[in-house]
Amino acid sequence: MRTALTLISSMATQQVLADLIDLYRQQHADLAIGLTSVGGVDAARRVAAGEPFDGVVLGADALDKLAAGGHVLAGSRVDLVRSGVAVAVKAGSPRPDLGSEDSVKQAVLAARTLGYSTGPSGVALARLFERWGIAEQIAPRIVTPPPGVPVGTLVASGEVALGFQQLSELMHLPGIDVLGPLPPAIQIETIFAGGVAAASRRAGEVRALLAFMASEGTAELKRAHGMAAA
Repeated sequence: MRTALTLISSMATQQVLADLIDLYRQQHADLAIGLTSVGGVDAARRVAAGEPFDGVVLGADALDKLAAGGHVLAGSRVDLVRSGVAVAVKAGSPRPDLGSEDSVKQAVLAARTLGYSTGPSGVALARLFERWGIAEQIAPRIVTPPPGVPVGTLVASGEVALGFQQLSELMHLPGIDVLGPLPPAIQIETIFAGGVAAASRRAGEVRALLAFMASEGTAELKRAHGMAAA
């Protein structure tokens, strides 16, 4: 068996990538593929530092920055999935109304503590709170999880009363109730894309893997993880 092809990704795509890799290996049994999933900021830092990964899967903006810096091969970006933000509370807790932008705002104002990630969705949420004019008011109640720690685990423990994160990261966690996605007017959608790491000597194999991951036949698997094909 050849040396493993190595990928690094953010936590949001860990499970869907693991399943896509298993599916790909059904057709390429001689190819070992290793996946490292960490916080998105940490993943980008490690790629920029030149760690020897073959492929990178991150939010499209983060991937583009790595490409601009010469850490991901220019022109190698392949959009894989679209992922929306959902809201969760501890299992059995009261379920606030999230049917409209205003009702979400009221739920945020009423929550004892709030949690969201340091990734693209978290940045977008912070901007939303600024637009609503409540950022300073709720700042003392915001709990930011360490990189790589799902918001849902803090919701399950009771440390966070109202948690926001990619549906894919919430839907399989025990101890929480996923209330549903943000309403369309304020939904935050992230495109996760893959690219060839500049440090790789196996660009052709990475491109073939990413093309498979983006292919039409993988759409149902992505839906099962709360995502849509890009």
